[in-house]
Amino acid sequence: MTGYVATRWYRAPEVLLASRNYGQPIDVWSTGCIFAEILGRKPIFPGTSSLNQLQHIINVLGTPKAANLEFIQNKKTRNYIQSLPCTSGTPLSSLFPQADPLGLDLLEKMLAFNPKKRITAAQALKHPYLADVYITDFDSPAQFQVKLDVDGDSKFNVIRKLMWDEMLYSHPELALRRRCRPRR
Repeated sequence: MTGYVATRWYRAPEVLLASRNYGQPIDVWSTGCIFAEILGRKPIFPGTSSLNQLQHIINVLGTPKAANLEFIQNKKTRNYIQSLPCTSGTPLSSLFPQADPLGLDLLEKMLAFNPKKRITAAQALKHPYLADVYITDFDSPAQFQVKLDVDGDSKFNVIRKLMWDEMLYSHPELALRRRCRPRR
């Protein structure tokens, strides 16, 4: 299991299970957790440890079938999950009764336990739930790796100032609001 970090609640099962296959599905999982938090106004998987986090995930999604554990390379880890009490999970429609069924469909696909069966970011953007906001002009992925000019040693206020300046680029009228200015 991985050690403690503040983002435990957004960790994908493959991260919790120390898989070496890190990729885009981890980001889709985390985005799904944030989407669920927006729908329910609280974290969907508020684990207190890595094992407890995994239990929260299984309580909601249900015990994964053997076919959904093939991404786990460690046999002992696979056996551990299969030894857990079997549960069918909690329907997302019960957790989020006010949510649009298309939104729940997207969320279910984002929170697939097996990363190989999880929706991709490109597929998620084209999901019918996002049809009203998806802009096809921005359909192509970046043709190069995006590298940010913020180093790990940057002070919080420097980053805050950069974000403020970026916001002012789109909303210059906010520069007049003294209360909104970041501390220096």
